[in-house]
Amino acid sequence: MEQKKKVVVAFSGGLDTSYTVMKLAKEGYEVHAACANTGGFSPEQLKTNEENAYKLGATKYVTLDVTHEYYEKSLKYMIYGNVLRNNCYPISVSSERIFQAIAIARYANEIGADAIAHGSTGAGNDQIRFDMTFLVMAPGVEIITLTRDKKLTRKEEVDYLNENGYYADFTKLKYSYNVGLWGTSICGGELLDPTQGLPEEAYLKHVTAESPEAELRITFEKGEIVAVNGEAFTDKVKAIQKIEEIGASYAIGRDCNVGDTIIGIKGRVGFEAAAPKLIIEAHRLLEKSTLSKWQQYWKDQVANWYGMFLHESQYLEPVMPDIEAMLTSSQRNVNGTAILKLRAYGFETVGIDSNDDLTKSKLGEYGETQTGWTSDEAKGFIKVSSTPLRVYYGIHKDEKR
Repeated sequence: MEQKKKVVVAFSGGLDTSYTVMKLAKEGYEVHAACANTGGFSPEQLKTNEENAYKLGATKYVTLDVTHEYYEKSLKYMIYGNVLRNNCYPISVSSERIFQAIAIARYANEIGADAIAHGSTGAGNDQIRFDMTFLVMAPGVEIITLTRDKKLTRKEEVDYLNENGYYADFTKLKYSYNVGLWGTSICGGELLDPTQGLPEEAYLKHVTAESPEAELRITFEKGEIVAVNGEAFTDKVKAIQKIEEIGASYAIGRDCNVGDTIIGIKGRVGFEAAAPKLIIEAHRLLEKSTLSKWQQYWKDQVANWYGMFLHESQYLEPVMPDIEAMLTSSQRNVNGTAILKLRAYGFETVGIDSNDDLTKSKLGEYGETQTGWTSDEAKGFIKVSSTPLRVYYGIHKDEKR
């Protein structure tokens, strides 16, 4: 007998990947359904995925938990860099997809798979993130994308599953969601109309906090979270989840982002991301007092590139570790506690408590007194600093504003 081809399906449990598992199993493949978890699946969802994978005809199901790897190799640097795409979106789903793809490729190599399959369509970014990662990490392994290549509709996929005895609720909802450790993205509905925002019912998390306001204290050591409201955390993932729990109870982190997709069209996405928004703003607040002016400036430049490369499926570009090294170095004095005040749907920064606070310099107190220079030295500094302008306008008197 001819040996069956071994295929790894990147299995989320959704319609496209469910169809892919069943279709390939029916065509004679030895199907290995692999769910790469970067923090977006609950234990109950993973158990359901496993049960459904076998019902669909998979030979084997595995959960590949890469949540902590995702933090160590991506989220940590996005916090260091205060990375927000378009100063808005915390690059949640796009960064997760990279690490899901890496985990799938690694597993395919381990079991000697002949092919890897995923359920991306031809109109989005994920097809690029999966394909590019597989091409680099699993060279020579065939890539199968039934939904994209056959231009399948939801109805065609549902009908096929039903005809073959598999029934699940794949009803087309008004909104589609991608839930992850670094936020939840929301697509569809009112977002298709550029004049509208999302209504309250579109969001998964709502105001449940018992008090109208609360203080949130996030403590950092070398740029990493070590405590939340005085509670110590060695597990950074659990620290993020704790902040998400607190911030989500105030429905913090809601917004919509319009950006350029990798394939060149504009895309609009809603999201709710309490933890990323709170962590990044707390971290930024602490950096304002602990980094020099030029540390902040150059860190912002490379962090912007880091976010763009991560979003656009260039995580494996060799320059990324170089940027990470610079971001890591910049965090050596980012120590202390950032204090935020939370309220329904928003928050404000309050202050910081840090031994590395550069505003504590004894040379002078802004707007008050100076001890590091005399008034004559100040006047001399100002006069010398004005020299280029005095030279220019001394020659070009007609250009004075």
